[in-house]
Amino acid sequence: MTSGGDATTTAGAAAERDPADYLTIMPLGAGQEVGRSCIILEYKGKKIMLDCGIHPGHHGFESLPYIEHVDPGELDLLLVTHFHLDHCGALPYFLTKTAFKGRVFMTHATKNVYKLMLSDYLKVSNISSDDMLYSETDLDASMEKIETLNFHQVMEVNGIKFWCYHAGHVLGACMFMIEINGVRTLYTGDFSCEEDRHLMKAEVPSVKPHVLISESTYGTYLHDNRLTRENRFTGKVHEIIKRGGRCLVPVFALGRAQELLLILDEYWQNHPELQDVPIYYASSLAKKCMPVYLTFTNAMNDRIRKQISVRNPFSFRHVSNLKSIDHFDDIGPSVVMASPGMMQSGLSRELFESWCGDFKNGVIIAGYSVEGTLARLILSQPEEVTSMTGMKLPMKCSVDYISFSAHVDYRQVSEFVRALQPPHIILVHGEETEMGKLNNGLSRQYEANTTYQPQIYMPKNSQRVELFYPGEKMAKVMGELAVKQPEIGQKVSGVLLKRNFNYHLLHPKDIHHYTDLTISRLSQKMSVPFTRSFATIQVVLQQLSHDVVINKNVRFSVKLFSNTVSVTLEDGICVVEWDASTVTDLYADAVVAVLLKAEEARDEPAAKKASKAAQLAGMSQELDFGDQVFQLLCDMYGEERVKPVPGSNHLRVTVAHHSALVNLQSREVECESDTSLRSSVEEAIKRLEEVLGAGKSQSKPAAAAAPTVATA
Repeated sequence: MTSGGDATTTAGAAAERDPADYLTIMPLGAGQEVGRSCIILEYKGKKIMLDCGIHPGHHGFESLPYIEHVDPGELDLLLVTHFHLDHCGALPYFLTKTAFKGRVFMTHATKNVYKLMLSDYLKVSNISSDDMLYSETDLDASMEKIETLNFHQVMEVNGIKFWCYHAGHVLGACMFMIEINGVRTLYTGDFSCEEDRHLMKAEVPSVKPHVLISESTYGTYLHDNRLTRENRFTGKVHEIIKRGGRCLVPVFALGRAQELLLILDEYWQNHPELQDVPIYYASSLAKKCMPVYLTFTNAMNDRIRKQISVRNPFSFRHVSNLKSIDHFDDIGPSVVMASPGMMQSGLSRELFESWCGDFKNGVIIAGYSVEGTLARLILSQPEEVTSMTGMKLPMKCSVDYISFSAHVDYRQVSEFVRALQPPHIILVHGEETEMGKLNNGLSRQYEANTTYQPQIYMPKNSQRVELFYPGEKMAKVMGELAVKQPEIGQKVSGVLLKRNFNYHLLHPKDIHHYTDLTISRLSQKMSVPFTRSFATIQVVLQQLSHDVVINKNVRFSVKLFSNTVSVTLEDGICVVEWDASTVTDLYADAVVAVLLKAEEARDEPAAKKASKAAQLAGMSQELDFGDQVFQLLCDMYGEERVKPVPGSNHLRVTVAHHSALVNLQSREVECESDTSLRSSVEEAIKRLEEVLGAGKSQSKPAAAAAPTVATA
C-alpha cells in the first residue's frame, strides 16, 4: 500500500521522513534535451539506470551523460529500451570503464542489433582515436555482461521487479515497468502509438503506474496520418526524379529505413515509368541486420507476419544495396537512402556535399533532427554550409521535412496519459521549448478535471525530482511466535528480519530454521575496584536481589538474578560477568552501581554517616520505590539529566532536547517527541519492578513521593 506521493514538504515534515521513502528521479541525459538518454531512479536504497546513450551533436567525452553525478558501483540494475545510439551508445564505456557491477537487461532483438549498430558506429565515426570512447574489444566485453528478457516476462533483481511492453518505434524497442516495494514506475523510452507498415504500436499497460517517465520529443506537434505522410513522401520523391535530380533521404540504418524502403518498393512496383530509376540503400549495416529482422518477425505487426509466410517483404524488388560511394555510378536521377540520419558524418554527409549545389537535387528529412546537427541546420534553408574539410559550399538543393519519426505526437501522448492516469509525469527526451509546450498542453487539458490532475515535472540534467512514497511496513510472524494467536493490543517481541522489502518476526531460536544466520553468545566482563570484604558484597547484593547464592565452584563468588550475573572478588577487584541481553545488561548495571556506592561509603566521614543514619532512622530498611527509580535513572542517564518535578510525584528525564515525564505513582511514562526514549525509561522501570518484586500486580502505596534534592 502506498500514499499519494507528495512532491514537496515543509521543513518540519521532511525532518520526520525517512530519506529511503523518497522516490528520486534524476536525468543524467535527455533532461530538456534530445540525446544521451540516461535516467537514474532511486527508491528504498535501490538504484537503477534507464538507458545509457550518447549525444549525436557532440563527440568524445562531451557526448556522454553526466555520469559523474552517480556512483556506478552503487547501481543495482541497468535497463536499455532499444538499440539507437542516443539510448545505448555509451553502454560499452559504462560497462568496461567504470566500477559498475550490477546487471544489464534488454530485449533479444535489441541485443542482436546492438553489437552490429555500435560496431558500425566505431567504423564510420569521423573522429580522432583520442576522442573514441571505447574500442571493438570493449564492445565485445560489454556483450558478455548483457542479459536478455522477453516481453511481459517478470524479472526480479535485489528486490526490484521489472517487465517490459512493446513500444513500437523500432524492432525490439520496449517500455519498462519497474516496481519497488509496491511503487510502480513506467519508463517509455522512445515509443509510438501508431502502427506502421512493419511494427506494431506501443502497448498500453494493464497495470497502472504511480509515476510515468515519458518522452516529449514532439511537444504539441501533431503528425499527419500515415496515408497522408506516405503520399507526400512518394510525391516529393517523384517530383525530384521528374526534374532530373538526385533524391537523398538521410536515415538511420535501422528503424525508419525499413519503413521507407517498403513504401518506395511498393510505389515503384505500381509506377513502371520509374523502374529505370535506381533506388539505392547505402548501408552495409542494414544488410547485416536483415537476418535479425527475419528472426524476430514475432515482434512485428500482423501484416508482416502474414506476408512472411508467402514471401520475404524485406527482399525488395526495386532496391539495390550500395556498399560505399566508390561503388556508386552517379550518372543520372536516382534515390539514395543513406546513414546516418542526421548527416554528421558518413555516406549521407558525403552525398549531400556532392549534391547540395544543384537546384535539381533534393533532400528529404524523414525523421527527428537534434540541435547542432547538419540535418537540423539545413531545415532553415541556409545559403551555404560548411563541409567536413572546412570549405564553404553553396546550398541550392531543395530540402523538405516529412516526419516518419516513430515518436509519439501530442495526440498520442494525451491518449496514453488518459488511459493510464499516472499521478506523476516526468518529461524527458525533449528540447526545453517542446517539453514546455507539452507540459502546458497536458496541464490545461486536466485543469478543470476534478477527479484527475497529474503533477508534471520537466527536470534538467542532474536535477532531482523527489516523490514521497512511504508505503506500509508489515511483518509476518513465523515459527514459535506464530503458534498462538496474540490478543488485540498484545505486544509481540522477537527478531525482525528484512529480506528486500519483506519483513519477518521470529523467536531467536527459530532464526537458523528460516535463515542462514547463526546465533552467538556475547559474554561480558567488567572489573570494579573494591577494597571492602566479601561479606559486604553479600550484604549489598542481598538488598538488590533476593536470590543471591554462593558459587561453590569459585572462591569469593556469588550469583544473583536467577544465576544470570556472577560477582567474584579477587585481589581487591570485583569482576562482574554476564551474558549480554537487554535484561541482563540492566541487571549488571544495577550490580555495578551498588558496588561503586558501597566502595564510596568506606571513605565517608563518621559525622556524615551519623547524620545519614539519623535521617534513615525509623524508615524501612529498603528504599522507597520512587528513590530507587530516581537512582536507577541517574545511573542510566546521568544526574544532570534526571530532575524531580517540584510539588508533584513526577520525574523529568531530558536527553537531546527530548523530555520524558515519569509518574512515580502509576509508573507511566509520557514522551511524545521521542518514542525510543519513552520505551527505554519504561523498560528500565519494568525491570526494576521485576527485580524488587514491586510489579503493578502488587499493592502500591497511595503515592510514591518524588525524591528530594537538597539545594544550597
